[in-house]
Amino acid sequence: MLVHKAYKFRIYPNTEQKIRIAKTIGCSRFVFNYFLTKWNDVYKETGKGLTYGTCSSQLPTLKKEFVWLKEVDSTALQSSLQNLTDSYSRFFKKQNKAPRFKSKKNKVQSHTTKHTNGNMAVMDNKLKLPKLGLFTFAKSREVEGRILSATVRRNPSGKYFVSILAEVEVQELPKTGSSVGVDVGVKTFAILSTGEVFHNPKWFRILEKKLAHAQRILSRRTKGGSNWHKQRIKIC
Repeated sequence: MLVHKAYKFRIYPNTEQKIRIAKTIGCSRFVFNYFLTKWNDVYKETGKGLTYGTCSSQLPTLKKEFVWLKEVDSTALQSSLQNLTDSYSRFFKKQNKAPRFKSKKNKVQSHTTKHTNGNMAVMDNKLKLPKLGLFTFAKSREVEGRILSATVRRNPSGKYFVSILAEVEVQELPKTGSSVGVDVGVKTFAILSTGEVFHNPKWFRILEKKLAHAQRILSRRTKGGSNWHKQRIKIC
Protein backbone atom coordinates (compact mmCIF):
# COMPACT_ATOMS: atom_id res chain seq x y z
CA MET A 1 0.00 0.00 0.00
CA LEU A 2 1.06 3.63 -0.53
CA VAL A 3 1.79 5.86 2.46
CA HIS A 4 3.15 9.37 2.87
CA LYS A 5 6.54 9.70 4.53
CA ALA A 6 8.22 12.93 5.65
CA TYR A 7 11.94 13.70 5.74
CA LYS A 8 13.58 16.74 7.30
CA PHE A 9 17.12 17.92 6.51
CA ARG A 10 19.19 21.00 7.10
CA ILE A 11 20.19 22.77 3.88
CA TYR A 12 23.07 25.16 3.23
CA PRO A 13 22.03 27.75 0.63
CA ASN A 14 24.55 30.22 -0.76
CA THR A 15 23.97 33.98 -0.69
CA GLU A 16 22.09 34.06 -4.00
CA GLN A 17 19.87 31.14 -2.96
CA LYS A 18 19.06 32.85 0.35
CA ILE A 19 17.84 35.87 -1.61
CA ARG A 20 15.70 33.64 -3.85
CA ILE A 21 14.24 31.84 -0.83
CA ALA A 22 13.38 35.19 0.78
CA LYS A 23 11.69 36.31 -2.46
CA THR A 24 9.69 33.09 -2.73
CA ILE A 25 8.57 33.33 0.90
CA GLY A 26 7.59 36.97 0.40
CA CYS A 27 5.65 36.29 -2.81
CA SER A 28 3.86 33.30 -1.25
CA ARG A 29 2.88 35.46 1.71
CA PHE A 30 1.66 38.23 -0.62
CA VAL A 31 -0.55 35.82 -2.60
CA PHE A 32 -1.97 34.34 0.61
CA ASN A 33 -2.83 37.76 2.06
CA TYR A 34 -4.14 39.13 -1.26
CA PHE A 35 -6.67 36.34 -1.72
CA LEU A 36 -7.48 36.22 1.99
CA THR A 37 -8.71 39.81 1.65
CA LYS A 38 -10.92 38.80 -1.28
CA TRP A 39 -12.10 35.69 0.59
CA ASN A 40 -13.01 37.73 3.68
CA ASP A 41 -14.99 40.23 1.58
CA VAL A 42 -17.01 37.46 -0.09
CA TYR A 43 -17.59 35.74 3.25
CA LYS A 44 -18.93 38.95 4.82
CA GLU A 45 -21.33 39.48 1.90
CA THR A 46 -22.54 35.93 1.30
CA GLY A 47 -21.48 33.84 4.29
CA LYS A 48 -19.58 31.63 1.86
CA GLY A 49 -16.01 31.58 0.65
CA LEU A 50 -14.31 31.32 -2.73
CA THR A 51 -12.77 28.19 -4.21
CA TYR A 52 -9.22 27.25 -5.10
CA GLY A 53 -10.16 27.16 -8.79
CA THR A 54 -11.62 30.68 -8.69
CA CYS A 55 -8.51 32.11 -7.04
CA SER A 56 -6.06 30.09 -9.13
CA SER A 57 -7.60 31.36 -12.37
CA GLN A 58 -6.80 34.92 -11.23
CA LEU A 59 -3.09 34.23 -10.69
CA PRO A 60 -2.03 34.98 -14.32
CA THR A 61 -3.73 38.39 -14.12
CA LEU A 62 -2.12 39.05 -10.76
CA LYS A 63 1.31 38.23 -12.21
CA LYS A 64 0.77 40.81 -14.96
CA GLU A 65 -0.09 43.44 -12.37
CA PHE A 66 2.77 42.49 -10.04
CA VAL A 67 5.50 41.29 -12.42
CA TRP A 68 7.89 40.34 -9.61
CA LEU A 69 5.63 37.35 -8.88
CA LYS A 70 7.02 35.79 -12.08
CA GLU A 71 10.51 35.63 -10.53
CA VAL A 72 9.60 32.78 -8.17
CA ASP A 73 8.38 29.21 -8.56
CA SER A 74 4.74 29.18 -9.69
CA THR A 75 3.93 26.01 -7.70
CA ALA A 76 4.91 27.85 -4.50
CA LEU A 77 2.21 30.44 -5.21
CA GLN A 78 -0.31 27.69 -5.97
CA SER A 79 0.61 25.94 -2.71
CA SER A 80 0.01 29.18 -0.82
CA LEU A 81 -3.46 29.33 -2.36
CA GLN A 82 -4.08 25.70 -1.46
CA ASN A 83 -3.10 26.42 2.16
CA LEU A 84 -5.61 29.27 2.24
CA THR A 85 -8.33 27.03 0.79
CA ASP A 86 -7.59 24.31 3.35
CA SER A 87 -7.61 26.84 6.22
CA TYR A 88 -11.02 28.16 5.25
CA SER A 89 -12.32 24.63 4.72
CA ARG A 90 -11.35 23.72 8.30
CA PHE A 91 -12.93 26.97 9.49
CA PHE A 92 -16.27 26.13 7.82
CA LYS A 93 -16.10 22.68 9.44
CA LYS A 94 -15.53 24.43 12.81
CA GLN A 95 -12.19 22.67 13.22
CA ASN A 96 -10.23 25.88 13.75
CA LYS A 97 -10.50 29.67 13.69
CA ALA A 98 -10.68 31.76 10.54
CA PRO A 99 -7.32 32.12 8.73
CA ARG A 100 -5.29 35.20 9.62
CA PHE A 101 -2.97 37.35 7.56
CA LYS A 102 0.63 36.20 7.41
CA SER A 103 3.31 38.55 8.74
CA LYS A 104 6.94 38.88 7.71
CA LYS A 105 7.69 39.22 11.42
CA ASN A 106 6.73 35.60 12.14
CA LYS A 107 9.58 33.69 13.75
CA VAL A 108 9.50 30.89 11.19
CA GLN A 109 9.14 31.72 7.49
CA SER A 110 8.44 29.07 4.87
CA HIS A 111 7.16 28.22 1.43
CA THR A 112 6.06 24.94 -0.14
CA THR A 113 6.89 23.73 -3.64
CA LYS A 114 5.13 20.92 -5.51
CA HIS A 115 6.92 18.27 -7.54
CA THR A 116 6.05 18.49 -11.23
CA ASN A 117 7.91 17.35 -14.35
CA GLY A 118 11.08 16.41 -12.51
CA ASN A 119 11.65 19.85 -10.97
CA MET A 120 12.88 18.19 -7.72
CA ALA A 121 15.55 15.56 -7.26
CA VAL A 122 17.99 14.17 -4.71
CA MET A 123 21.46 13.58 -6.17
CA ASP A 124 24.00 12.25 -3.67
CA ASN A 125 24.35 15.05 -1.10
CA LYS A 126 22.68 17.62 -3.36
CA LEU A 127 19.02 18.60 -3.48
CA LYS A 128 17.47 20.22 -6.55
CA LEU A 129 14.52 22.59 -6.08
CA PRO A 130 12.73 24.67 -8.75
CA LYS A 131 14.03 28.23 -9.29
CA LEU A 132 16.50 27.67 -6.43
CA GLY A 133 18.95 25.25 -8.02
CA LEU A 134 21.15 22.71 -6.24
CA PHE A 135 21.62 22.79 -2.46
CA THR A 136 24.14 21.02 -0.30
CA PHE A 137 22.17 19.36 2.50
CA ALA A 138 22.84 17.23 5.57
CA LYS A 139 21.72 13.91 4.16
CA SER A 140 21.19 11.83 7.29
CA ARG A 141 19.18 9.14 5.48
CA GLU A 142 18.05 8.12 2.03
CA VAL A 143 14.87 9.63 0.57
CA GLU A 144 12.65 6.77 -0.56
CA GLY A 145 9.65 6.82 -2.86
CA ARG A 146 8.22 9.48 -5.15
CA ILE A 147 8.72 13.07 -3.98
CA LEU A 148 5.43 15.01 -3.76
CA SER A 149 6.45 18.35 -2.27
CA ALA A 150 9.16 20.21 -0.38
CA THR A 151 8.81 22.93 2.26
CA VAL A 152 11.75 25.26 2.84
CA ARG A 153 11.88 26.92 6.26
CA ARG A 154 14.07 29.64 7.76
CA ASN A 155 14.14 29.68 11.56
CA PRO A 156 14.90 32.69 13.82
CA SER A 157 18.59 31.78 14.10
CA GLY A 158 18.98 32.01 10.33
CA LYS A 159 19.28 28.28 9.70
CA TYR A 160 17.51 26.69 6.75
CA PHE A 161 15.68 23.37 6.64
CA VAL A 162 13.73 21.42 4.05
CA SER A 163 10.86 19.02 4.74
CA ILE A 164 10.29 16.55 1.92
CA LEU A 165 7.01 14.69 1.55
CA ALA A 166 7.26 11.42 -0.41
CA GLU A 167 4.89 8.66 -1.42
CA VAL A 168 6.30 5.27 -0.43
CA GLU A 169 5.15 1.72 -1.16
CA VAL A 170 5.17 -0.35 2.04
CA GLN A 171 4.31 -3.95 2.72
CA GLU A 172 1.06 -4.18 4.66
CA LEU A 173 1.44 -6.26 7.81
CA PRO A 174 -0.74 -9.38 8.04
CA LYS A 175 -3.75 -9.18 10.34
CA THR A 176 -3.45 -11.55 13.31
CA GLY A 177 -6.90 -11.02 14.82
CA SER A 178 -5.34 -10.79 18.29
CA SER A 179 -5.54 -7.86 20.72
CA VAL A 180 -3.24 -6.39 23.36
CA GLY A 181 -3.74 -4.19 26.41
CA VAL A 182 -1.63 -1.06 26.95
CA ASP A 183 -0.87 0.47 30.36
CA VAL A 184 0.51 4.00 29.94
CA GLY A 185 2.58 5.22 32.87
CA VAL A 186 4.88 8.04 33.96
CA LYS A 187 8.23 6.41 34.74
CA THR A 188 7.70 3.84 32.00
CA PHE A 189 6.04 5.06 28.82
CA ALA A 190 3.93 1.94 28.27
CA ILE A 191 3.68 -1.73 29.25
CA LEU A 192 1.82 -4.21 27.07
CA SER A 193 -0.22 -7.11 28.37
CA THR A 194 2.33 -9.33 26.63
CA GLY A 195 4.97 -8.04 29.03
CA GLU A 196 6.77 -5.86 26.47
CA VAL A 197 8.02 -2.58 27.98
CA PHE A 198 8.49 0.77 26.21
CA HIS A 199 10.74 3.13 28.16
CA ASN A 200 10.20 6.88 28.34
CA PRO A 201 13.19 8.80 26.92
CA LYS A 202 11.86 12.01 28.56
CA TRP A 203 12.92 14.27 25.70
CA PHE A 204 10.73 17.09 26.99
CA ARG A 205 12.50 17.19 30.36
CA ILE A 206 15.92 17.02 28.71
CA LEU A 207 15.10 19.92 26.38
CA GLU A 208 13.51 21.82 29.26
CA LYS A 209 16.81 21.64 31.18
CA LYS A 210 18.74 22.79 28.11
CA LEU A 211 16.39 25.76 27.69
CA ALA A 212 16.76 26.73 31.36
CA HIS A 213 20.55 26.56 31.01
CA ALA A 214 20.47 28.76 27.89
CA GLN A 215 18.21 31.28 29.65
CA ARG A 216 20.62 31.48 32.60
CA ILE A 217 23.44 32.26 30.19
CA LEU A 218 21.30 34.98 28.58
CA SER A 219 20.59 36.55 31.99
CA ARG A 220 24.34 36.98 32.54
CA ARG A 221 24.88 38.76 29.22
CA THR A 222 24.79 42.54 28.85
CA LYS A 223 21.40 43.37 27.36
CA GLY A 224 21.73 44.75 23.84
CA GLY A 225 25.27 43.49 23.38
CA SER A 226 26.40 41.25 20.52
CA ASN A 227 26.76 38.17 22.77
CA TRP A 228 23.31 38.86 24.25
CA HIS A 229 21.76 38.88 20.76
CA LYS A 230 23.59 35.66 19.80
CA GLN A 231 22.28 33.89 22.91
CA ARG A 232 18.76 35.30 22.41
CA ILE A 233 18.69 33.81 18.89
CA LYS A 234 19.77 30.42 20.26
CA ILE A 235 16.83 30.45 22.67
CA CYS A 236 14.42 31.39 19.88
